[in-house]
Amino acid sequence: MTGIKTTGEKKLMLFSGRAHPELAEEVAHELGVSLVPTKAFDFANGEIYVRFQESARGADCFLIQSHTTPINKWIMEQLIMVDALKRASARSITVIVPFYGYARQDKKHRGREPISARLIADMLKTAGADRILTVDLHTDQIQGFFDGPVDHLFALPVLADYVGAKVDKSKLTVVSPDAGRVRVADRWCDRLGAPLAIVHKRRDPDVANQVTVHEVVGDVRGRVCVLVDDMIDTGGTICAAADALFANGAEDVIVTATHGVLSGPAADRLKNSKVSEFVFTNTLPTPNEVELDKVTVLSMAPTIARAVQEVFEDGSVTSLFEEQA
Repeated sequence: MTGIKTTGEKKLMLFSGRAHPELAEEVAHELGVSLVPTKAFDFANGEIYVRFQESARGADCFLIQSHTTPINKWIMEQLIMVDALKRASARSITVIVPFYGYARQDKKHRGREPISARLIADMLKTAGADRILTVDLHTDQIQGFFDGPVDHLFALPVLADYVGAKVDKSKLTVVSPDAGRVRVADRWCDRLGAPLAIVHKRRDPDVANQVTVHEVVGDVRGRVCVLVDDMIDTGGTICAAADALFANGAEDVIVTATHGVLSGPAADRLKNSKVSEFVFTNTLPTPNEVELDKVTVLSMAPTIARAVQEVFEDGSVTSLFEEQA
């Protein structure tokens, strides 16, 4: 006989950056493992140092880091951590990105613009990532930017089931805040058995985060409207859409979004809005100033943990959502 045989078993190791440790701890708890102890700090000039306190040789490594504020720092830290795992002889490296940074820059709207979402994918691949696991990308096409497997998880079951249990479904109307969210809103309609409405809007291409709402397409008078979006940044778009619904006779408006970016004036806009409840997931940490009574945060940790288990055991991530359809 030539060569050497081994009877070694597969080993799962879960790592976390410093961006959103609470979510990482929840995922670790769901998996029944501990996060790998990691030494990470910033040098005086802003450079990041990372060292893992345990050997990762031959392990299937899962590294979770959400691209929250300050976004460029946490993306860089994740790249450094991936590089460290590659050089530590990890068997495989799966990057878990609950919120994928630069996802809104997924195509060129005008000349001389970058496609930054593709750049992030290229950097992760170059650093050594074998696989990406993410939640509710801004557009599905981003999956094609990464030259390797991409597991795209959905928050719809978590969010829709919460809303469905709270509201009389016979009075519910699902509303897309723009034409780009209609497909997602359609899935909500199928799950909740509710009709669809659309808010037509126009952006100023030269002014970021500024939207003019034009009209509501669909019957919302006397209805409880649930506005569904993938992310809320400054809150201007979604609050303007809610105002349009109230102006057209909506009885109540609930806003749901997977990613609560909530930057700049978002806290004041949410507080002063007539919307009765804002529902987010914990893919991003919620800023302290946005911890309002009408803000609800649901956990994606069980969904992420089940996906990690399926990837580790060579199972099917798709089956998680087929079961819940």
